[in-house]
Amino acid sequence: MIELKNEKIAVPVVLFAGLLWSFGPLVVRYMDQPELVPWQYIFGRGLTIFIVLNLYLFFEEGKKFYRNYFKIGISGLIGGTGLGIAMITFIYSITNTSAAITLLCLAAMPFFTALLGFLFLREKISLNVWIAIIMATIGIVIMAFGNTNKASLIGFIFGLASSIGFSVFSVTLRWRKETPKFTTVAFSGFFCFMVATIFILTKDLVFFSTSYNGTLFSLHGTIVCFGLILYSIGSKAIPAAELTLLSLTEVIGGIFWVWLPLFGINEIPSTNTIIGGFFLFLSITYYSLIMRTNRRFIALN
Repeated sequence: MIELKNEKIAVPVVLFAGLLWSFGPLVVRYMDQPELVPWQYIFGRGLTIFIVLNLYLFFEEGKKFYRNYFKIGISGLIGGTGLGIAMITFIYSITNTSAAITLLCLAAMPFFTALLGFLFLREKISLNVWIAIIMATIGIVIMAFGNTNKASLIGFIFGLASSIGFSVFSVTLRWRKETPKFTTVAFSGFFCFMVATIFILTKDLVFFSTSYNGTLFSLHGTIVCFGLILYSIGSKAIPAAELTLLSLTEVIGGIFWVWLPLFGINEIPSTNTIIGGFFLFLSITYYSLIMRTNRRFIALN
């Protein structure tokens, strides 16, 4: 695997990965009534992620890449399932509420991860981190009060569920660091593919939506994969704290693209979303600043 040891080069690589991910919500908004074909979306995106990542592992590690699946273990199964659930709940979130709400819920991942690490891995949470968590909670509560519409509230809840799913994935990586990360992500794509297949068969649905939607489903999955590969290449040279800030390009970019009149979506965040988002960004900035002295490096490999 390509490794960047120069932080000055790694930073723009990770920023570009976040920028790639930020186009995900825009792709969803361009889909033709995605709320009517969620399982076809999950099927197409999951299959794409599984195929693209396995192709990447094949070219990276050769014919024996499949051996990673024998090393995945219980941590990889739990992590892949958590990530798969996060992907499933993402589509139900973004099709029931604004892209801003969904993305800001995902921005709370560091704090859900800290709480899960505290509960299951007995990782201590310092006073400063508790302060950051409280600030983030205030922001989330403010956003929740701004989502009084039933459908929007459901979207908000699914957004939190997606964030927790990603956090479960992160915690399992800490649990057993030798778990092959890319293989775990590939398993999450397989999980989505299988769950979607079961629901499509039991509900007597068609496997494929229109060719237009199918193309966008696969495009979103490809964006996720390529962003993940770039992120993994750059993350080995950047401490975890800085990565928290750099990953905000996905949230900020995603909100900006669906608002920018040029793309024709014109989705303007509500006042509560802006205020709640401000508290969330404040908490993440504070969290990153206080963690700068902890030069832990994290990476997918």
